[in-house]
Order: sequence, then structure tokens, then C-alpha cells
Amino acid sequence: MHTRTIACIAASLMVALAATVVWAAIPADEIARLGKDLTPFGAEKAGNAGGTIPAWDGGITKPPAGYKPGMHHPDPFADDEILFTISKANMDEYSDKLTEGHKALLTTYDSFKMNVYPTRRSASAPQRIYDATKRVAATAKLVEGGNGVKGAVIGIPFPIPQNGLEVIWNHLVRYRGEIAARKIGQAAMTRSGNYTLVKFEDEFNLLYAHEGMTEEKLRNRIALFKQKVVSPARLAGGILLVHETLDQVKEPRQAWLYNPGQRRVRRAPNVAYDNPGTAADGLRTSDQFDMFNGAPDRYDWKLVGKAEMYVPYNSYKLHSDSLKLDDILTPLHPNPAHLRYELHRVWVVEATLKDKSRHIYKRRTIYVDEDSWQILVADQYDNRDQLWRVSEGHVINYYDKPCLWTTLEVHVDLQSGRYLAIGLDNESSMYDFNIERSPEDYTPAALRREGVR
Repeated sequence: MHTRTIACIAASLMVALAATVVWAAIPADEIARLGKDLTPFGAEKAGNAGGTIPAWDGGITKPPAGYKPGMHHPDPFADDEILFTISKANMDEYSDKLTEGHKALLTTYDSFKMNVYPTRRSASAPQRIYDATKRVAATAKLVEGGNGVKGAVIGIPFPIPQNGLEVIWNHLVRYRGEIAARKIGQAAMTRSGNYTLVKFEDEFNLLYAHEGMTEEKLRNRIALFKQKVVSPARLAGGILLVHETLDQVKEPRQAWLYNPGQRRVRRAPNVAYDNPGTAADGLRTSDQFDMFNGAPDRYDWKLVGKAEMYVPYNSYKLHSDSLKLDDILTPLHPNPAHLRYELHRVWVVEATLKDKSRHIYKRRTIYVDEDSWQILVADQYDNRDQLWRVSEGHVINYYDKPCLWTTLEVHVDLQSGRYLAIGLDNESSMYDFNIERSPEDYTPAALRREGVR
């Protein structure tokens, strides 16, 4: 990335992580800025100097008229018109606000373009999450080595980050409701545009965000995740269960798999890092799910700064139940006609593989939304230092439990001309944020009972 694309922030933020992370308390007068000139999550509340990014006014706090839980989320910005379109022909005019991945997509594929819409800072969260963020900002610390967090629960631990690892942990524990279920599709596209749809039933029990949660009650688990394969028949019945931990030095992630052929539950230590994602045909790694997940210990994380970039945002059009999957899933990349890009401020973090560590990605550049701590774009480089895969998180604000989260993740492989789309929900029911579950529903024993049924 050219240095002129980065609006450099204070030198204290320009911290490259070495083997040991040094933590310094955020001064009380800095914490007092939350909810004043900074948003409750630590973003700049004001717009930019050019007026192309507006001030944050609270985001979406109530659904559009007529919305009921369980519906596909109607587009509150349906009347917005395209401001301009970035293509291979004119990309140089906008290069200072384009990621290297987007430049590569525009250069490689004549069919790829970016329709840029007015910026809408729609991200929001419940007041209790804001209150908790201000509370834990004074106590949150990275554990030694940076592979965990202590002194924090419910809120964003580092709303005023001092290094790249703090930004990544903000993404890992960001608010996405408490318990959610979804029925989605995944398509591993061939270069010619063929695919076999894999259908999943996912459940997330996001323990970290539960009301009244404490570190003691958390028992070092930030989330419980279950994923069942529904189709095709050759894969149906397989179930993945994951217990994600807050301090991954104290206790690494735990995972189990139910194999319907054997009718057995087995530990799955390989569901992590660069092992292949479920039924993804090798087009994403385990740690690319949710844009990035799991232990960050194989990389050094450098906070480059903050930048104004064109990123996927408010993707209600892409989420619409008026679209069929074939409207979206075109060869080489998703149909640009249904994609929405906006100018937003993002934190830029460079991840470089540590000496003696192994991963198929030698380097990653990650762009994190300042308003929500959601990763929006990630560029992944191979061991030759060549740009390999470009990942996009197309997000919406979910009205049921106000939060910004992906409706579709796309991982484009520039070297093979293929891509993976995960989260396809246009022809299925949407997120359900009102299911009732207990931690006992996410045990190996419960997995075994569910698999036998």
C-alpha cells in the first residue's frame, strides 16, 4: 500500500509487536472521550474534512416500518443512487482509497467494477454494550504474548487501540448479539461459474456478550459454535462443534466433529489456522471464517494506522430475498451489479508470519471498520509474497439485535480464477436472534445425541 493512502495516527499507535506485547493503561481523560468526540466504540464521531464521510449519529437504532423478526432485512437506503463506478479504466483516479486487493481485482478482471454509494454510518449496538466498553477500557489487558485478553467482558476491550493485536481482539469479541441461528449456503465457484451448493445450519452462542456475564462465569470461553451440514447428500449429517477461548495460552480452542458414517464424535484439533475450511474445496482456511478467527499467535501484528477506503458496506441489496443465487454467483467474482461500496475510515493492520511459524499465508493486510470493529476486507499473500486471495465481508445492520455483521463473505482466489461465497441466504430463512439455548446444548454429548437423531 502506498504511504499516501494512510492517514497516519499518533506515533504511540504505530507499534510493531515483538515476541512480548507491552500494555499501557489508557489514561482516564482518553476514556472520557468515548461517547463525546469519539463514538462509544472509539471511532471518530465527526465526518471527514471533505464531507464524503458523515458524522456518526448513532447508526440504525430501529428497523424500517413493517419489519418483523425473521424477515429478510429491507434496505433502509434503497433510494440511494450510485455516485460513481470504479473500473479498470478509471481506477487510477481512486487508487489512494483502494486496497491492493481491489486494485488487483480491477486489473485482473475486466468484468469487475465497484459501484460507490453515499456513505451511511449505520453501525450500532445496544446501550449496555456501549456502557460495558467504557467500563472495560480501563481494565482490559492483553495476556503475555497477546494471545488472549483479561480484565474485559461484554464490551469492546480496546476502543482506543495501541497496537495491531488489540484491533484484532476487538474484532474477535465484537458484538453480534447473544445467541443466533442461521440457514445459509456456501458455493465454491469454478472458473467457468459452476458450483454445488452446500447448505449449513449454524448456531452461535456468543457468551462474551451475554447480559450479566463476568470473567468468572465466562470460564475462558467467548463463544460456542455449531455447524451442521444439511446438503448435498454425500456431506449431510456432519456436525462441527467449537468452543472458542478468550485466553488461548491458558486453553487453546476445543473442537469436535460428528461423523454420520461412523456415528462417532471425535476431537478435531485441526479446525484452526490454515487447515481447510468445511466443504470449501480448499478456497479458504479455517481462520478465514468470519473474516478472521482463532488464535493470532502465528503472526506479528503491526498497526499501520487509519485510512479512508472504499469498502463493502450496507449490503442490503445483496442480502435481498428478491435475488436468486444465480443472480449473484457469476464467474470469477460475484455480480458487481448487486454489490455496494462506500467510503469509510478503517484501521489498517499488517500481519506478518513469525519466524519458525507455518501458514499458507505469509502476510495479510486487514481492514477493520472503525464503527463496529468488523473486518471488511483482507488481502492474503502467498509465500512468494504474491497477492493470492482477496476477502470481502459484505455487511448489514441486523435490526433484531442492532449489530453490524456479514450477510455474505467472499474469498476470491486470483491465481485459480475461482472464489468461495459463504452466507448465501437469499433463498432461505434469515438469522434468528431469539432462539433459546444453554451451554449444555454445545457439549460433545449433545453433539452425539443430535447426530444420532
